[in-house]
Amino acid sequence: MRKNATPVTPAYLGLGSNLGDRARYLSEAIRLLRRLAGIRVTAVSQVYDTTPVGVVGQPNYLNLVAGIETELPAAQLLTACQGIEQALGRTRDVRWGPRTLDIDILCYGDLVSTNAALTLPHPRLAERAFVLVPLATLAPDLTIGEKTVRELAALTDRTGVRECPENGIG
Repeated sequence: MRKNATPVTPAYLGLGSNLGDRARYLSEAIRLLRRLAGIRVTAVSQVYDTTPVGVVGQPNYLNLVAGIETELPAAQLLTACQGIEQALGRTRDVRWGPRTLDIDILCYGDLVSTNAALTLPHPRLAERAFVLVPLATLAPDLTIGEKTVRELAALTDRTGVRECPENGIG
């Protein structure tokens, strides 16, 4: 590493879409992430078709997880992700409601934060199969709390999480 080099932090992002052309929104989000300075997409999981959690009566989601390396501080990464969401038509009308795109920072290195703006690891990561299943394909040995992602995924109800044939994303 050269002197004064910006540190690089591994992170994982959960992406989901349940409005419009879901696969296109996910694909475009990955393309936009790849264009951002200070972010390198290192891996993209398979796509999963998932039943919504929280608000009933909305369309199914397509979900995936992206592994990245970033030079951005966590707060700037959050701002960048929200900028991509907004660029792709995201509105924040209903908590856990339908959306063109959602990008969540699942974890950022080993940072633990309970900041009101950004809680890391993601506060509901350990209970959500729609992110644990794809995350387990990229980082099964990643530790969240006291368990690995593999262990958490095995303990989580996978009902409503199905591999999707739309895997040309990434």
